[in-house]
Amino acid sequence: MIIMEKSGNILMGNEKRIAFAVNTQGVNDAGFAGVVSSRFWPELAHVGKTELGTVLIKEVDGIEFFALCCHSLEKDGWKNQEEVIKKCFDAIPGDEPVASIAIGTGIIGVLSGAEFEFIKAGMQASKASIILYF
Repeated sequence: MIIMEKSGNILMGNEKRIAFAVNTQGVNDAGFAGVVSSRFWPELAHVGKTELGTVLIKEVDGIEFFALCCHSLEKDGWKNQEEVIKKCFDAIPGDEPVASIAIGTGIIGVLSGAEFEFIKAGMQASKASIILYF
Protein backbone atom coordinates (compact mmCIF):
# COMPACT_ATOMS: atom_id res chain seq x y z
CA MET A 1 0.00 0.00 0.00
CA ILE A 2 1.10 3.55 -0.58
CA ILE A 3 1.99 4.97 2.82
CA MET A 4 3.34 8.33 1.69
CA GLU A 5 3.72 10.48 -1.41
CA LYS A 6 6.71 12.72 -2.05
CA SER A 7 7.91 14.97 -4.81
CA GLY A 8 11.47 15.35 -5.97
CA ASN A 9 14.37 13.20 -7.06
CA ILE A 10 14.12 9.74 -5.51
CA LEU A 11 17.92 9.37 -5.65
CA MET A 12 18.28 12.48 -3.49
CA GLY A 13 15.88 11.18 -0.82
CA ASN A 14 16.80 9.33 2.36
CA GLU A 15 15.28 6.00 1.36
CA LYS A 16 17.65 3.05 1.10
CA ARG A 17 15.26 0.77 -0.85
CA ILE A 18 14.24 1.93 -4.34
CA ALA A 19 11.94 0.21 -6.84
CA PHE A 20 11.55 0.96 -10.53
CA ALA A 21 10.33 -0.69 -13.74
CA VAL A 22 12.30 -2.76 -16.24
CA ASN A 23 11.10 -4.61 -19.33
CA THR A 24 10.91 -8.25 -20.36
CA GLN A 25 13.33 -7.68 -23.23
CA GLY A 26 16.07 -6.81 -20.72
CA VAL A 27 17.06 -3.63 -22.53
CA ASN A 28 17.08 -1.09 -19.71
CA ASP A 29 19.32 1.70 -20.92
CA ALA A 30 16.73 4.50 -21.01
CA GLY A 31 14.38 6.22 -18.58
CA PHE A 32 14.91 5.79 -14.85
CA ALA A 33 16.21 2.25 -15.39
CA GLY A 34 18.84 3.80 -17.66
CA VAL A 35 19.88 6.20 -14.92
CA VAL A 36 20.23 3.33 -12.45
CA SER A 37 22.12 1.19 -14.96
CA SER A 38 24.54 3.98 -15.87
CA ARG A 39 25.24 5.08 -12.29
CA PHE A 40 24.87 1.98 -10.14
CA TRP A 41 24.10 -1.26 -12.01
CA PRO A 42 25.78 -1.43 -15.46
CA GLU A 43 24.78 -5.02 -16.23
CA LEU A 44 21.09 -4.04 -15.95
CA ALA A 45 21.29 -2.07 -19.22
CA HIS A 46 21.43 -5.29 -21.25
CA VAL A 47 20.46 -8.00 -18.76
CA GLY A 48 18.66 -10.10 -21.38
CA LYS A 49 15.17 -11.57 -21.43
CA THR A 50 13.47 -11.38 -18.05
CA GLU A 51 10.19 -13.02 -17.08
CA LEU A 52 7.25 -10.75 -16.32
CA GLY A 53 6.80 -10.46 -12.55
CA THR A 54 10.49 -11.02 -11.77
CA VAL A 55 12.23 -8.75 -9.27
CA LEU A 56 15.96 -8.24 -9.77
CA ILE A 57 17.87 -6.99 -6.73
CA LYS A 58 21.22 -5.29 -6.29
CA GLU A 59 22.71 -3.37 -3.37
CA VAL A 60 25.10 -0.54 -4.17
CA ASP A 61 26.59 1.90 -1.67
CA GLY A 62 24.00 1.03 0.97
CA ILE A 63 21.01 1.39 -1.38
CA GLU A 64 19.00 -1.69 -2.32
CA PHE A 65 17.61 -1.43 -5.85
CA PHE A 66 14.60 -3.48 -6.94
CA ALA A 67 14.12 -3.75 -10.72
CA LEU A 68 10.52 -4.80 -11.26
CA CYS A 69 9.97 -6.57 -14.56
CA CYS A 70 6.46 -5.29 -15.15
CA HIS A 71 6.09 -4.58 -18.87
CA SER A 72 7.18 -5.36 -22.40
CA LEU A 73 8.36 -2.91 -25.03
CA GLU A 74 6.02 -4.58 -27.53
CA LYS A 75 2.52 -3.38 -28.41
CA ASP A 76 0.17 -3.84 -25.44
CA GLY A 77 3.22 -4.29 -23.26
CA TRP A 78 1.44 -3.13 -20.12
CA LYS A 79 -1.25 -5.84 -19.98
CA ASN A 80 -2.80 -6.49 -16.57
CA GLN A 81 -0.87 -3.55 -15.12
CA GLU A 82 -2.58 -3.55 -11.75
CA GLU A 83 -2.04 -7.27 -11.13
CA VAL A 84 1.56 -7.32 -12.41
CA ILE A 85 2.59 -4.31 -10.32
CA LYS A 86 1.01 -5.82 -7.21
CA LYS A 87 2.79 -9.13 -7.85
CA CYS A 88 6.15 -7.37 -8.27
CA PHE A 89 5.83 -5.25 -5.12
CA ASP A 90 4.60 -8.25 -3.13
CA ALA A 91 7.75 -10.13 -4.21
CA ILE A 92 10.13 -7.53 -2.73
CA PRO A 93 11.74 -9.14 0.32
CA GLY A 94 11.62 -7.57 3.77
CA ASP A 95 9.10 -5.47 5.64
CA GLU A 96 10.83 -2.09 5.43
CA PRO A 97 9.19 0.57 3.23
CA VAL A 98 10.36 0.82 -0.36
CA ALA A 99 10.48 4.04 -2.35
CA SER A 100 9.20 3.92 -5.91
CA ILE A 101 9.17 6.26 -8.83
CA ALA A 102 5.79 6.90 -10.46
CA ILE A 103 6.13 3.88 -12.75
CA GLY A 104 4.81 4.35 -16.28
CA THR A 105 4.69 8.15 -16.22
CA GLY A 106 7.93 8.69 -18.14
CA ILE A 107 8.15 8.95 -21.92
CA ILE A 108 8.79 5.22 -22.40
CA GLY A 109 5.82 4.26 -20.24
CA VAL A 110 3.48 6.74 -21.86
CA LEU A 111 4.49 5.75 -25.40
CA SER A 112 4.17 2.03 -24.65
CA GLY A 113 0.68 2.28 -23.16
CA ALA A 114 1.17 2.49 -19.39
CA GLU A 115 -1.81 3.84 -17.48
CA PHE A 116 -0.70 5.20 -14.14
CA GLU A 117 -4.13 4.91 -12.54
CA PHE A 118 -3.91 1.10 -12.86
CA ILE A 119 -0.26 1.02 -11.78
CA LYS A 120 -1.06 3.12 -8.72
CA ALA A 121 -4.01 0.84 -7.89
CA GLY A 122 -1.63 -2.14 -7.98
CA MET A 123 0.73 -0.33 -5.64
CA GLN A 124 -2.14 0.45 -3.30
CA ALA A 125 -3.28 -3.20 -3.32
CA SER A 126 0.22 -4.50 -2.54
CA LYS A 127 1.23 -5.70 0.91
CA ALA A 128 4.48 -3.70 0.54
CA SER A 129 4.74 -0.31 2.23
CA ILE A 130 5.46 2.09 -0.63
CA ILE A 131 6.72 5.66 -0.59
CA LEU A 132 5.66 7.01 -3.98
CA TYR A 133 7.77 9.70 -5.63
CA PHE A 134 6.31 12.01 -8.27
